Amino acid sequence: MIAVINYGAGNLPNAVRALRHVGADLEVTDDPAVVRAADAVVLPGVGATADTMRSLRDLGIAQVLPEVAASGRPFLGICVGMQVLLGASEEFGTHPCLGVVGGTVRRLPESAGKIPQIGWNQVRYSPSFARHPLLADIPDGSDFYFVHSFYCAVDDPAIVAGRTDYGIDFPSIIVRDNLAAVQFHPEKSGRWGLQLLRNFVQICVHSGTHQVTT
Repeated sequence: MIAVINYGAGNLPNAVRALRHVGADLEVTDDPAVVRAADAVVLPGVGATADTMRSLRDLGIAQVLPEVAASGRPFLGICVGMQVLLGASEEFGTHPCLGVVGGTVRRLPESAGKIPQIGWNQVRYSPSFARHPLLADIPDGSDFYFVHSFYCAVDDPAIVAGRTDYGIDFPSIIVRDNLAAVQFHPEKSGRWGLQLLRNFVQICVHSGTHQVTT
């Protein structure tokens, strides 16, 4: 079972619908015990990192997520669900995040033009990740749908699986062992977004603890 964390994120219904469309056996939950026991975890998100962290702490889930991320079970963060994995965020004043991934969430530069970035943009793969199972059957340079004003400045360039240009060349996909996260919204990204979610479900299947629904 994939636990999809419900902390009030606005994109939760669309993310759940898209995951079910690609065959995920999932449970929407705000219970840290369910998250801890799940075969895999998806952390969706829109909005501000501070609000997200507050909600996760209030639910008792913030304390569980680093444990889950270190457990070897598949984990997917989406948009703000990617950003809160980092050590800190500069959004509305510097504040700590989960610290699962080293780095800081920073504002897109004014040179990017319109902020937030809302709409389609290209994701270019890092050569070492071009054949990664998360990206299977998705052409390099495919467009995905973004809605964000901040980006993840990660400390370790070796975990950057995909990059996107919007006034700055920023990480739009990170992968480290079982952990994956994307800055864009796969649930709003049409064919390639659904393929990425399908690939994640297959990763869960191949981990030996998940079955695809029919």
